Amino acid sequence: MGNALKRMVFQPPSPPTYECDASFIWLTTRRRQRIPAFFIDIGASLTIIFSHGNAEDIGMVIEYFKEVSRLWNCNFFVYDYVGYGHSTGKPSEQGVYDSVEAAFEYLTLQLGLPASSIVVYGRSLGTGASCHLASRHRLAGMILQSGLTSIHRVGLNTRFSLPGDMFCNIDKIGRVDCPVFIIHGTKDEIVPVHHGMELYNRCPLSVTPYWVEGGGHNNLELLGRRTFYENVARFLKFVRARETPGVRSGPLGSTARLVR
Repeated sequence: MGNALKRMVFQPPSPPTYECDASFIWLTTRRRQRIPAFFIDIGASLTIIFSHGNAEDIGMVIEYFKEVSRLWNCNFFVYDYVGYGHSTGKPSEQGVYDSVEAAFEYLTLQLGLPASSIVVYGRSLGTGASCHLASRHRLAGMILQSGLTSIHRVGLNTRFSLPGDMFCNIDKIGRVDCPVFIIHGTKDEIVPVHHGMELYNRCPLSVTPYWVEGGGHNNLELLGRRTFYENVARFLKFVRARETPGVRSGPLGSTARLVR
């Protein structure tokens, strides 16, 4: 069951969709695996750590985020999980967590960026990486797109954390101490929208979510178009405007609910 579940959950593109050159950064995880990363640095005050989906690698998102970084005025740090792309090791839940922690430590310890200037952005499986990091550190904000409550809750339609479950975001999101923006398609055929709704209801610092009407699992940017990008931009504007990013200061006020 365990190996079969891993094969279903982790589907790295093979071969990788990119070639590494001198512009890539190599990180070493705490379990001594090596993962490639790419930093799109435009000199902005916010840096977004993006965690991709289960069937993607960073070669599929770098060019996209080069464009989006200017639109949202944010730096982007993208990385591959252990066992993905040109990384070493085999994919696993722990490997995902080790990878996002290596990305965070590079930005904060080596580059000296404050945690309060970092937003985590996860898509699909990547919401597990984002929730993990945000539940352990005080960050500027978190964006969850097409997020899951847990793996078993997707496949078995259960409302409880069972032995062997993975990426139990629903059990972690209550410990997240920064503003959270949830985006989900109302017709998501892979991770139904009730997952996004449950995460929103459990999150203590969520802003108004963005339910993309008719949106599936992989087409929210295309379907939402300008509205999608404007909603994310409004959330990032709110994050920048906070006096003490990443620090709980009571319930979020009406300013946080600019996102519609």
